Amino acid sequence: MRFNPLLGFIAAALLVACAKQPEAPKPVAAPKPVYGSFGVDLAQMDTSVRPGDDFYKYVNGKWLETAQIPADRSFYGTVITVMEKTEANLHGIVDELAAGKHEPGSVDQKVADFYASWMDEAGIEARGLDPVKPYMEQIAAAKNQADLMKLIGTVDYQAPFGVSVEADTADPTRYTVWVSQSGLGMPNRDYYLNKGAKFDAYRAAYLTYVTRIFELIKDPNPAATAKHVIALENKIAQVAWAEDRRRNVAAINNPMDLAALKKYVPNVDWDVALGGVGLGSAKNFIVNETTAIRDGAKLLSTEPLADWKAYMAFHFVDAYSNALPKAFDDAQFAFHATALRGVQQQRDRWKRGLALVDEALGEALGQIYVRKHFVPETKAKVDDLVKNLLAAMRQRLTTLAWMDEATRAEAVKKLDAFEPRIGYPDKWRDYSTLVVERGKHFENLRNSRVFDWERRVKRINDPVDRSEWDMTPQTLDAYYNPLKNQITFPAGILQPPMFDPNADPAVNYGAIGAVIGHEIGHGFDDQGREFDGSGKVRNWWTPETNAKFEAATKSLAALYHTYCPLEGACVNGELTMGENIGDVGGLEMAYTAYKLSLNGQPAPVIDGFTGDQRFFINFARVWQGKMRDDALRQLMLTNPHSPFSARGTYPERNMDAWYSAFDVKPGDKMYLKPEERVHIW
Repeated sequence: MRFNPLLGFIAAALLVACAKQPEAPKPVAAPKPVYGSFGVDLAQMDTSVRPGDDFYKYVNGKWLETAQIPADRSFYGTVITVMEKTEANLHGIVDELAAGKHEPGSVDQKVADFYASWMDEAGIEARGLDPVKPYMEQIAAAKNQADLMKLIGTVDYQAPFGVSVEADTADPTRYTVWVSQSGLGMPNRDYYLNKGAKFDAYRAAYLTYVTRIFELIKDPNPAATAKHVIALENKIAQVAWAEDRRRNVAAINNPMDLAALKKYVPNVDWDVALGGVGLGSAKNFIVNETTAIRDGAKLLSTEPLADWKAYMAFHFVDAYSNALPKAFDDAQFAFHATALRGVQQQRDRWKRGLALVDEALGEALGQIYVRKHFVPETKAKVDDLVKNLLAAMRQRLTTLAWMDEATRAEAVKKLDAFEPRIGYPDKWRDYSTLVVERGKHFENLRNSRVFDWERRVKRINDPVDRSEWDMTPQTLDAYYNPLKNQITFPAGILQPPMFDPNADPAVNYGAIGAVIGHEIGHGFDDQGREFDGSGKVRNWWTPETNAKFEAATKSLAALYHTYCPLEGACVNGELTMGENIGDVGGLEMAYTAYKLSLNGQPAPVIDGFTGDQRFFINFARVWQGKMRDDALRQLMLTNPHSPFSARGTYPERNMDAWYSAFDVKPGDKMYLKPEERVHIW
């Protein structure tokens, strides 16, 4: 299943006291921000556009007119430009390691050899199908249902469900096994079930891809076998849950013991399936998409064994296509990148190699990255920002008119329990048991995946490790973990224009401040609010306050439903609810924190822009981006985040301060009446 400096100060003071009076020091220019005079590239704006008509275009208009999505990208914008800087830094690190000699078993050796094995295209080509033959033979040897269960009880083969080891929603200090729906080769059920020419085209491309894989592995009837696999996946899709339902905590939080799991999903030999992946001693489970798992598992008994064997063979090869000869890699790219997301060109091989190293040895690479490229002072400055954002949220909680005192007390209690983590982990991952050998890219990739699974499984009976990070330090992202009540901001996101220690505070609060607020907001969004400060799923809301919250979220969903960037395709306000609450509430928090940072003093006017204007301009600047239509459609069907242009526009429409800053009035296209503006956090 897939799964002190004080001493130096005194010495310096004594030296000055005993020495000849020095000349007056020459003035030192203040450090400049990376972008413009205060942290924003004003040349990208289109000030001919009225802010109240299209604020996103007002901020990003000239960029939108001229920027082109690179042929090897499905989207482009601020996020990518920051990622490219990190990518270049990582490239320097990996190239340096690849050229050196390292102690066997060291992380430097493993990073260097993993990367070198991927770059050895000739070696991969020469090995051909040899690396996957044992796995194809194992599948082929299955003769009956018992053998099928043995295949499912490995880390290698796909099934209509998957397992993971996560904290328990009833007791977040211990681990439990989560069981979730799985099994599809296209992004989600919509790609199988939706009607229309676009989806017909996706399905045709998928048939071509699956057929091509069977041709490459020498199946005697590739076209017929491919149709059987896709027919099986269609049956899985028909019982699968939709994405908005899957994010409903109340719906997916279904605790069961082993006996109850066996009774609810009897078509799986759970002793074999769990025992084979190291979970034979597991006693507690959380079953997520209940009916999808149950009904998907029924197919294991009702559908022909031959179809399941073909299904597993295809998914195994698909998962390792980039570790096989070029024909496999090209076929996967043609479907997953070109057909589904509109990407026209493969990324440079070294860039793809960095992504694989990040997947396999991310914290090993991250140790070097933060040592070379993360300034320690950045961590301290961001820590101050986080403290200010938490203070802003506390201030807002104490004044929310729609929240009663009992719920307010619980909300403040949860906020006080938040644990921020900045830059990189305090404890680095131990890769000593991961075997990496030069010249064996397939084995290295599989070893890394097995290593990660075994690392998770062997802790099943241990207390939850709160020091663990779910992102590498070089990642340009951030996250909130409701089971641990932690907010995490990796070093990779703490770069201009997201954060620049030399930029105007308004700019930093509009960018990284809003990101910090966004992650805090996840603790109080429509699903994060189901967890208390300890990470336990518990209802701490009074019925009256709960009703007011739900009314506000319905209004927010209705607003986002109006954003339709493609013909016949609009944002799903329910699927994106948590992220939209994070964006809207995060911007409110960041604005409050910015005002707190001024300590009652007025903000200067810089280049004709007030502090409030600079704050909102950089918020919209951060979400500058373009996306190919197919990628945008996939995002709206599968991703809980709204498109870039919505994220850079809709939060402001709900903020009174934005209206004042840019004199937005009735009649302007973005204007919302005060009573229509959604204020949650």
